[in-house]
Amino acid sequence: MPIGKTDNRRSRIRRALLVTGSILLPAMWPSAAAHAQETPAPQQPPQAREAAPTGNDIIVTARRRAESAQDVPVAVTVISGEDIARRDLTSLERIAAATPQLVIGRNVSGSGAQLSLRGIGSNSLSIGIEQSVAVIVDGVYYGQGRTINEGFFDLASMEILKGPQSLFFGKNATAGVISITTANPTDHLTAQIRTGYEFNARKVYGEGFVSGPIGDTAGFRVAVRGSKDYGSLFTNRAGDVTYNTRNTPTAATVAPNTPHIAPASKSGPRERDFLVRGTLRWEPVDDLTATVKANYGYNRTAGGAWNYNVFACDGGTSTTMPGTACEPGFHNYMNDLPADIADETVMAADQNFNKYTSWGVTGNIDYQLGNVALTSITNYNQNRNHWVADIDYQSSPTVNIWGAEISKWKAFSQELRALTEFDGPVNFMVGGYYQNTKRNFDQVVINANAENSAAPEGYRYVQYAKESTTKGETLSGYGQLIWKVVPSVELTGGVRYIHETKDSDFFQPYANPRFAGINYNVTDRVTANQTFTNWSPEATVAWKVSPDVNVYGAYKTAYKSGGFSNSSILTPLTAPDFFTFAPEKGRGFEAGVKTMLLERQLRLNLSVYSYKYTDLQITYLDSRALSYNSVNAGSARTRGAEVEFDFQPRALQGFGLNGSLNYSKANYGDTIAPCYGGQSLANGCVPGLLVPPSGASAGTPGQNLDGVPTFTAPRWTATLGVKYDTEVTGGFTAGFGIDSRYSSSYLTSAFGSPLSRQSSYVNLDAQIHVRSSDERWELALLAKNLTNKFVVTGVTDASGTGSGTGTNVNRIADQAGFGAMPRTVALQLTWRMP
Repeated sequence: MPIGKTDNRRSRIRRALLVTGSILLPAMWPSAAAHAQETPAPQQPPQAREAAPTGNDIIVTARRRAESAQDVPVAVTVISGEDIARRDLTSLERIAAATPQLVIGRNVSGSGAQLSLRGIGSNSLSIGIEQSVAVIVDGVYYGQGRTINEGFFDLASMEILKGPQSLFFGKNATAGVISITTANPTDHLTAQIRTGYEFNARKVYGEGFVSGPIGDTAGFRVAVRGSKDYGSLFTNRAGDVTYNTRNTPTAATVAPNTPHIAPASKSGPRERDFLVRGTLRWEPVDDLTATVKANYGYNRTAGGAWNYNVFACDGGTSTTMPGTACEPGFHNYMNDLPADIADETVMAADQNFNKYTSWGVTGNIDYQLGNVALTSITNYNQNRNHWVADIDYQSSPTVNIWGAEISKWKAFSQELRALTEFDGPVNFMVGGYYQNTKRNFDQVVINANAENSAAPEGYRYVQYAKESTTKGETLSGYGQLIWKVVPSVELTGGVRYIHETKDSDFFQPYANPRFAGINYNVTDRVTANQTFTNWSPEATVAWKVSPDVNVYGAYKTAYKSGGFSNSSILTPLTAPDFFTFAPEKGRGFEAGVKTMLLERQLRLNLSVYSYKYTDLQITYLDSRALSYNSVNAGSARTRGAEVEFDFQPRALQGFGLNGSLNYSKANYGDTIAPCYGGQSLANGCVPGLLVPPSGASAGTPGQNLDGVPTFTAPRWTATLGVKYDTEVTGGFTAGFGIDSRYSSSYLTSAFGSPLSRQSSYVNLDAQIHVRSSDERWELALLAKNLTNKFVVTGVTDASGTGSGTGTNVNRIADQAGFGAMPRTVALQLTWRMP
């Protein structure tokens, strides 16, 4: 750096420190990272980026076309590829930890995850239920919760669209959309290698890419990431336990106990993953671009339900581990399946684990036919998930339950759309979508001292087994009319039609003789052939008051597919239609103001919304029967207001300040729902309210959730972030970032269990980096959850707990929470070829 610039540089540093000092005090309460950052062209040299005027518009595809984020009439949060890398947001869980109103919980069983936004979401207990927040990768819908196991790296950008997005993204986008765009090939040869070490999990990781042209009309990009943990993030406090079995080839057999030693599981997650993505891009003429992307992913964790913590119990101590305190923290009590039992059980192993593999191919064609832009997106993807876990979630001397499961998912989709770009006031978009899917589900449960030496091979120690499939097909068409009434006012109206079918079956091929025909129906197969149709209209008006002020209002509708509870249980008294549930729908209004102020140095946006959802899909666990059941429960309404800002002053190059404040009130309406485990009659649990008594069946108790908050729905959330980069002596650039997120308290139970409350918290992340002036080398220190706050992002009743439901002689079920990540600190080195 020239000597003449030293005083100016020091002055900038002093000003940054003063501003930062004023930020850190409020950052320690309602604050967290905001995300609407610039999306710089990664091929620009550092000088060009530094000289670019702050407050430039961000380009988004929230309406399936490239538009300025400030012009699009949608509440959208954008995270640039640069910020994703700077903050190490390489998974959906990390993105949620930094995003207001977005909560994502990882679950070993069921759908694998629950995603909620603005207090609306799908709990994760059933594999058959769809998510309310759609995940879109390179324009392709990935609706399964197991997407949480995908690693996201080498990204161009990420958009979080809030509220219903049915018109452009179809079914299962009732609460919002997470749209991820991976990086494309570059027009010159470039490469990057990044490696790091995280101290808490003792994780070693590395990733890199190489990208460049192939001749004059084509380009390629290959990206790879891999990691391995040599330590753990959660501590398993369990000791060995003895699990006794009784060999009963017939129901009348009287047999002595045979002891088996169940050792303590490894602490988790001890994650290992490997990800690779290849991209080819061809532009033979200016009007035609064809892109093919192929990806493969592998992820394995130890411990099965490694992030489960029984954090709250009635009376403060565990039901199944008497005398053991239930307390929140990064610990659990888990035991592996005894080795001799694992050796003789299908799908099982003598160590708890979760292994996920996936691959997919996406082809995209964009063709400019005069004033009409044509787009085709074709995709095939599949994944396979295999887990073995201690599903009583506690190390009990009396209650020992293990499960093993393999689920498979395959999907093919094709989308075609056309967007006109006429000079006149009227344009339109039309499109069509086809999807074909198949889910396979197989599970065995080891429980209740079951043993049968006469059982088929692989089932000797199995209490019961389940197998289920669902084949789905979706046909959809949509259109939107875009009318510029006057140059500053735009009216748009559109509708999407959806027709889908789901053909499902369920069978229990085996149950131990002590339970067959009594607890489990092993003779009948349940089948369901479901057909759903829906029209989802939407209308928006936007007024461009000035080049820097945009006002909009919208009416939107939402639709989430109905389905089949693949992971339920069939008893001799179960009605076949108990396995099916109807679609969930929503409608409401949203309005907002988007502004660029202070000569476009400050981006300030405000939005308000009100939506009502009906026929809510809710999955509950009958913790005594180990049955996951999905029902349509009633209604919910969410209302709120959001303010976000991003300030990048030209007088202090390299400095940025951003934040948001969000209020959301999401409550159930008139909703007849299952009781939480152990809910008393005095607290509103009424026998036979959910399912009336019939014949020999006593029915199912229920409650009315009217006025109760929905799950993972904090009333207040806020974010605050600061970053600063500056030149330092010796031809280097140094910088830091501090990003924080505040959440008020919320219930994690979908059924209002008072024990499930997560208290208010602040999550604080920070980054420090030094890089060479040519940006070839960078050394960074990345810290997440510096407050080391234990946060519950989802919950289930611990198996075998919760008694006296619907009576006044009761004990509330122990709460097994899905914990978010503890504090992590990583040292990272990056080399780039500009």
